[in-house]
This record gives sequence, structure tokens and C-alpha cells, in this order.
Amino acid sequence: MNGFKTLAATGLLALGLAASAQAQSYPVDQIHITVPFPAGGTTDILARELAGPLGEELGATVIVENRPGAGGTVGSNYVAHANADGSQLLLTATHHVINPGLRDNLPYDTMEDFSEVALIALVPNALVVHPDVPANSVAELIELAKEDPDGLNFGSSGVGGSNHLSGELFKSMTGIDMLHVPYPGAAPAMTDLLGGHIPVMFDSLPTVVPHVQSGKLRILGVTTAERVSSLPDVPTIAEAGVPGYAAASWFGLYGPAGLPEDARTSLDAALTKLLGSEEIATTFKKLNVEPGELVGSDFETFVADEIEKWQGVVKSAGVELQ
Repeated sequence: MNGFKTLAATGLLALGLAASAQAQSYPVDQIHITVPFPAGGTTDILARELAGPLGEELGATVIVENRPGAGGTVGSNYVAHANADGSQLLLTATHHVINPGLRDNLPYDTMEDFSEVALIALVPNALVVHPDVPANSVAELIELAKEDPDGLNFGSSGVGGSNHLSGELFKSMTGIDMLHVPYPGAAPAMTDLLGGHIPVMFDSLPTVVPHVQSGKLRILGVTTAERVSSLPDVPTIAEAGVPGYAAASWFGLYGPAGLPEDARTSLDAALTKLLGSEEIATTFKKLNVEPGELVGSDFETFVADEIEKWQGVVKSAGVELQ
């Protein structure tokens, strides 16, 4: 009897230890971050800069893998259908919340098939014009467009990109009309802007600042909700006459739907610490991006709002993939 009690107690202890180990199973030994774009781009660079510190914080090896294709949907689909144990994560850009309004045949549900983990970084965009454009402020540009509806057009890196839709949002919120001129990338669009072949463009701050400083472009406002620390004298577009306007490019970290609670808790704590650290602030500043501040449920709310916003912009502008 005593032997049976001893065996029973031993069994219960073993079960308890097993249950405890299962409840505290995160982090796993290896965490894979999928980047749904080719190596070398901003998303890829951010993932690799984050991987080391995140691995140290969690006590795990973090591996970055590129799975490009179909506007970011190939890599996103891979993570959406991966094992939801926290070992597979996705770091992607604003395309993730634009695609639901732009593509009818996504192989996943953006709202239902992912767990929103954290807003990793923001890249401020700017509204810039060629110096020949007789507008020195956002208000003057709006007035110019209203006086001559056919006189202005704006370039972008392609249909459906964040820079294109930044312009469409601007149009819809101001009631003006500017013809969109898509280019096969941001570089050729910028070349034509500098040459005076197009008058207006929304582009990333790191790209436009050197041209503004050299006098080749004029900056009218930044697209973020708050002013950018590196350009404190440049107003936001919202401040400059379009209340509520916000359209920054941003990068978020996701997991498959149904991440276990221990994975969520560990990731929330690690990313809150890292995104508020001097190390990440310094690293991201060199990349001309700003650390995100939204983690967990706050980021989930942000993503839902962004999907709704961009679906509205795509619909009202009649944007279609070419």
C-alpha cells in the first residue's frame, strides 16, 4: 500500500512537472522570422537587426528566412498556415493591410489567420514637390489643384503601394484630383520628379531629405500623425490643412492565429523592452526609421483600423492591380 502511494505520488509529481514544463514551453529553441520580400530591402534589414537582440532576450536562436512573391502574399501565407507554437513569425510591411482591399484571391484571411504581435518600425513619408510648383505649403497645393484640376499629377513606385495610396488618401480627404502616374519602382519615379516631368510625389523621408537639402525638391509636410524629430520645423499634413491625415509606411511582426498564451506573454515582454531600448533606437536611427510602440492588443487594434482605412481608399479611388 505504501509502495503504491509512493508510486502514485511519484506519478503525480511527474505529471505536475510535465504540465509545468508544457505551460512554460516558450520560447522554443529556434524562432524563424519569415520576410515575404527579397533580401536587402528595408523589411529584410529590419528583421535581421531585430533577430539578434530578440534571440538574446528570449534565450533562443532567431533565424530570418526570405520567402518573396506575389506582393508579399507567398511568405504571409506560409506563416498563416504554420504551426502556431510561436516558432514561426512574419515580419512584413504596410502591404499586409493593403492587400485585403486590393486582392480578391488571398490564400488567407488577414484578420483571422494571424496573431498581431508588435509594430516594429515606422518610416515617415513626405509630400514633396518640384521647385517649379508654385506651392509652398499643403494649403497652397490644395488650392492650386482646385484651380487647375488637370494641372497636377503625382508619381509612385507602382499601383497599390503605400506611396500610391498615400496620394489617393490625400485626394479623397481634400476633394482634389491629381492623376496618378505609376512607375516600375520608386527610383525612376524620383528621377522624373527631380527632372520636373512630374510635379508631386509621396516618398520615404530617407529618400527625399537629401534632395530637399540640396534645393532640388520642396517638402510640404510629413505623412505621420506627429512631427518627425529629425525635421521639427516641417508640419504634418494633418497640421497643414488635412485634419486626421496619417499614412506612414510601417512594419509589423505577426504569428499564426492562435499563439499560445505563454508565447504571447514572452513576446510582448521582450518586444516592449527592445522597442523602448537605446540599442534599438540607435540602430533604427541609422536606418532612418523609428521604433514602433504598439504591442499585443494595441497593435491588433491598429491593424484592424489600417485594414478598414486602406480598403476604403482602394474602393473610393477605384484602384485595380494592373
